[in-house]
Amino acid sequence: MTDWSEAKAPSAADIEALARDVLAQLPVEFAGHAQEVILRVEDFAGEDVLDELEIDDPLELTGLYDGIPRPEKSLSDPQHFPDTVWLFRRAILDEWAERGDASLGDLVRNVVIHEFAHHFGWSDEDIARIDRWWE
Repeated sequence: MTDWSEAKAPSAADIEALARDVLAQLPVEFAGHAQEVILRVEDFAGEDVLDELEIDDPLELTGLYDGIPRPEKSLSDPQHFPDTVWLFRRAILDEWAERGDASLGDLVRNVVIHEFAHHFGWSDEDIARIDRWWE
């Protein structure tokens, strides 16, 4: 039997480390551009974000891409803020506990790939090649 008396919930730094492992494994054609995106881990999305997305329960949002997708960018358009991928630790941990059928690393991988898919404008085939979540 596992002794849980000393166990601690994964921290934001733990989630970020898992996410950075995912980014380090991206295919070479995406890896360089992925480094241009800021990766942030917070416990929850802010109220302003939840209101904008019309989400009542902050546990429903595990990640968010905030930026302009690469295929839509133009050098002539001003960039007022850096592209950012947000991971929401408490929502990820809640889904992980609720699912019970996936490792935390697999779930973080799925969220990271999904959010970077928004940045890259990836097709379903690209996502399937990178993240075989359903297997």
